[in-house]
Amino acid sequence: MKFPDSLASTIHWRAALALSISISISLLASGCSSHAAPQGAMPAPEVSVAKVLVQPVRQWDEFTGRVAAVETVELRPRVSGYVDRLAYTEGQLVAKGDLLFVIDQRPYRAALAHARADLARARSEAQLAKSQAKRAESLIAVNAISREEADTRIAAVAQADAAVRAAEAAVTSAELDLQFTEVRSPIAGRTGRALITVGNLARADTTLLTTVVSLDPMYVDFESDERSFLGYQALARRGERAELSNAVRVGLANEDGYPHLGKVDFIDNGVDATTGTIHARAVLPNKDGSLTPGLFARVQLEGAAEAEALLIDNKAVLTDQDRKYVYVLGPNNTAVRKDIVPGRLMDDLRVVTSGLSPDDQVIVRGIQKVFFPGMPVQPTV
Repeated sequence: MKFPDSLASTIHWRAALALSISISISLLASGCSSHAAPQGAMPAPEVSVAKVLVQPVRQWDEFTGRVAAVETVELRPRVSGYVDRLAYTEGQLVAKGDLLFVIDQRPYRAALAHARADLARARSEAQLAKSQAKRAESLIAVNAISREEADTRIAAVAQADAAVRAAEAAVTSAELDLQFTEVRSPIAGRTGRALITVGNLARADTTLLTTVVSLDPMYVDFESDERSFLGYQALARRGERAELSNAVRVGLANEDGYPHLGKVDFIDNGVDATTGTIHARAVLPNKDGSLTPGLFARVQLEGAAEAEALLIDNKAVLTDQDRKYVYVLGPNNTAVRKDIVPGRLMDDLRVVTSGLSPDDQVIVRGIQKVFFPGMPVQPTV
């Protein structure tokens, strides 16, 4: 049968279109199949594992405290007067005896000159009294004066000597007052801001001029809870811990770990019944000046004797909300999750108090490639 040319053309076009669609579907299916095969054959990720370390660890109990200066001086004048000069820069380091303030010295110089003049007069009068007493002894021998007159002259010598001593004491007092117009630092340390300025009246023993704090060594004051204190006493009785001079380690708010080393130098004589704590104090060297009074401090106090503990690389510890966990190498080289209870940090190692055994191999590198528990992995040591 012969079709018209237009109809034949239409049939040919439709056949070609159907063939093209069929070929495209085949190619697409072939492409999907070729991509699916490599996915199913994806190799397990490589991870590094490390066996749990078992080694002796000394227990350190943790507390919080505050840094304090060993010496703190509130500087007040010993004499009254108007501030004439500020002789230091606020906040500077000073040595013991450095000049900080000067009180107007003119009234005290005048008082000293007056006292010295009184002393000179008293000494002159004493010399006259001695001469008159000596002359009286000669006159009484020839009955030129009465015994009463002679005794009066002799007594005048003692009175004159007493007047000299009083005048000398007045001079010493005036010299001290003049010396006290120069207010000097009684300790070495760092000065605070000036609390009074030039021209203002400073009253003796009342007006606070500034403060000075020592810088080396430094104290760290902290409170130990009652349970820990009783534990320390028990350890001391067994000879496992000295009662004082125990080592402490201190870390500041911006520091990792506990880089500052010191020792306990004071434990209070009673527990505070209100808080159930006892006050303790550590002393630490501060050569670099990094410890400043008032800073918050994290304190670790040496506790019980050494005991074996489990340690792992701290980078292996992961967090799931409020729980800590690690991945360990499981059967058939799979990643097995184990929840742990972490202890304190020792350099880069984390103490694990529960959740692991000494035979566990912990995944320490490549953890980011483990997407779910039970995932196959390729371990390397």
